[in-house]
Amino acid sequence: MNALITPTQGMMNSMAHDPAFDPDPSVDQDSTARAFLRFALAANVLRFGQFQTKAGRTTPYFFNAGQFHNGTLLAQVGIFYADTLIQSRIPFDMLFGPAYKGIPLATVTATALSQRHHREIPIAYNRKEAKDHGEGGSLIGAPLHGRVIIIDDVISAGTSVYESAEWIRQSGAQLAGILIALDRQERGSHSPVNAVREVENRLAVPVRAIASLDDLLILLEQTPELAQHLPAIQAYRARYGA
Repeated sequence: MNALITPTQGMMNSMAHDPAFDPDPSVDQDSTARAFLRFALAANVLRFGQFQTKAGRTTPYFFNAGQFHNGTLLAQVGIFYADTLIQSRIPFDMLFGPAYKGIPLATVTATALSQRHHREIPIAYNRKEAKDHGEGGSLIGAPLHGRVIIIDDVISAGTSVYESAEWIRQSGAQLAGILIALDRQERGSHSPVNAVREVENRLAVPVRAIASLDDLLILLEQTPELAQHLPAIQAYRARYGA
């Protein structure tokens, strides 16, 4: 379970200024996806080893968005989310970040949309438990309205996404789509269908990812120093892929 790369401050500074980690809306999604995966590896967010998933599967790779834990990394991941959202061409009016990881991700995406794309987009997010004092309630931020994009890290069972969709519906707003960091392209615990496609079918909205397992496999094939991890991930996909 050792990390492949531990980013130093110098590495993080170089990521902030390296064009490879500075995606642009005019660049195709494949290029953005590969740059994002290199960024996630350098930030120790994407790791190789032996890990246990919520479904009880032993996976040879793991994505932990909680490791985007400083200003440089958060600012950069916000750019990836914002650029991917613009590239998706999904019309939207605001963002929603499910607790907990979706909250900072929606925040930095809104910041990047403002600074990079000159779009002032309001955000909202939820509490895990309703508050009965102060402003009260379960939702914080701008009132939910218009076309809403849910921002999250990955989709496994889809529980937080379905809860978010219900809050959006109850508020009279419209769920426009869902944006995640990584599509693992594997079936759910109790379904032969890709968990992401299952969410798309159930909610009847598009789900977009900055990168997918397909992108990771291509990156491993094209990068000699990472190729050692390819057989294990190919075997995992053969067993659990959808």
